[in-house]
Amino acid sequence: MKTDIEIAQAVQGLPMAEIAARLGLEEAALIPYGRNKAKVEPAAYKDKPRKGKLILVTAINPTPAGEGKTTTSVGLADALSRLGKQTCLALREPSLGPVFGVKGGAAGGGYAQVIPMEDINLHFTGDFHAIGAANNLLAAMLDNHIQQGNALDIDTKNIVWKRCVDMNDRQLRSVIDGLGGRVNGVPREDGFDITVASEVMAVFCLATDLMDLKARLGRMVVAYDRKGEPVTAHDLKAEGAMTALLKDALKPNLVQTLEGTPALIHGGPFANIAHGCNSVIATDAALRLADYVVTEAGFGADLGAEKFLDIKCRAASLEPDAVVIVATVRALKHHGGCPKADLGKEDLTALEKGLPNLLRHVDTIKNTYHLPCVVAVNAFPTDTPAELDLLSARCRELGVNVALSEVWAKGGAGGETLAKEVLRLCAEPRLDPFTYAYEDGTSLIYKLNAIVGRVYGGDGVVLTPAAQKQAQKLLDLGFGDLPVCMAKTQYSLSDDPTLLGAPQGFRVTVRNLKVCAGAGFIVALTGDIMTMPGLPKVPAAENIDVDENGKITGLF
Repeated sequence: MKTDIEIAQAVQGLPMAEIAARLGLEEAALIPYGRNKAKVEPAAYKDKPRKGKLILVTAINPTPAGEGKTTTSVGLADALSRLGKQTCLALREPSLGPVFGVKGGAAGGGYAQVIPMEDINLHFTGDFHAIGAANNLLAAMLDNHIQQGNALDIDTKNIVWKRCVDMNDRQLRSVIDGLGGRVNGVPREDGFDITVASEVMAVFCLATDLMDLKARLGRMVVAYDRKGEPVTAHDLKAEGAMTALLKDALKPNLVQTLEGTPALIHGGPFANIAHGCNSVIATDAALRLADYVVTEAGFGADLGAEKFLDIKCRAASLEPDAVVIVATVRALKHHGGCPKADLGKEDLTALEKGLPNLLRHVDTIKNTYHLPCVVAVNAFPTDTPAELDLLSARCRELGVNVALSEVWAKGGAGGETLAKEVLRLCAEPRLDPFTYAYEDGTSLIYKLNAIVGRVYGGDGVVLTPAAQKQAQKLLDLGFGDLPVCMAKTQYSLSDDPTLLGAPQGFRVTVRNLKVCAGAGFIVALTGDIMTMPGLPKVPAAENIDVDENGKITGLF
């Protein structure tokens, strides 16, 4: 059996001018990055109206058994193209952290991939490096300001800005820098975030254009002065230089699927830490250039979809026309307590116990957000007819259809059943208007409780004493009206990763609240979520290699 990278390397791909033409773009609108990827000039699409139907792909809570959300997204886009629909993908860029840590690649799988797979997973067009450089420039200007006299009276014990690197490196979570005497800076406790968890990444992905990017960068809070007032990037006169570093990166990246469907891949905040969506600019461009746009949100619907809907859609005036919820029989059996070694065996009892996880997400999309949805079952050879029938029956009880997806093995041809159901949902009259999990103007505590109650199925939040003080401080500073970005484990609907399925009667403990004023949301940290992941015992990097001809192996 061929690996993902072997399948991808066997496909030549169409000329980029032909991919652009499928979106009605002239070749002059492209800024080539080699032969098989390019950036798109905003002037080529910014005056076009939004015409596309927006399809959001989300999933159940992830398990070691795998779900295949990106694979499903790519295969669905190819299937829509096969059905004669002008289609564009809008996806996130992979972070080097997971690529070298656990995933080994994040460009789809099997015969539903975006190419060039190696480039997309490794550096791509350099966007993440630009974001890291802009973040660290601000950190350097902050420390230099303190070194040069501290005219803003910054409290060195109340600095909230961290440096970043796009790598899983737990050693950098907490550091002391500025050692070695006054010439080397002011000694202080510091730390690193992974680039995809940085506020610059969030700002980059929520900005609508270059000037909006600069304004958002300027609003970012980096520290507090001795009076407790926020100090911003604008106070440090940093946003202009940061924007200069990000000017070219802000243009969306155009590539293609194995079957030649255009794909805009741009930005990539984590969903368990940040808001988990590709850039507003890329999604907006796709909606102006194609009739159908397939996008995805990170992890399960409790994280990625919630933030896509409550943060991104609110900020960018977006509204999905249909939602796809990806699941596998294997993953649902895992949620039902089946050991990983036995997932290939029929187990209706475990499936019955695990199905509430899927049904919780379906209920959230249907009844909290009032969006039409379909369940896509990513097919495995070990799935039995009895298991598939049980899954379909439970979803029908909620008025939702199930479509078998075989895109990993068959590409777009294996996704046509799913695509036809998506087209039906997009064309069907809506009975209820799209709603958020919480409305504008509600309190911070109300928003937190609404997310836990209406999305997770829990009984609300508990704030630690420290978080209570932070909540009052944010309210006093005028940030109380901002949306909430929950930083929570992806493995459970709760903040306890061991509570699988659809737990009930739980409360989520918020241990830290911080404002991301540039991004326009408040981050609520729960559980043991960290903004700098670590590598596993056997990192995927150990299996990645390159031969004398430059051919890469080991990317899944």
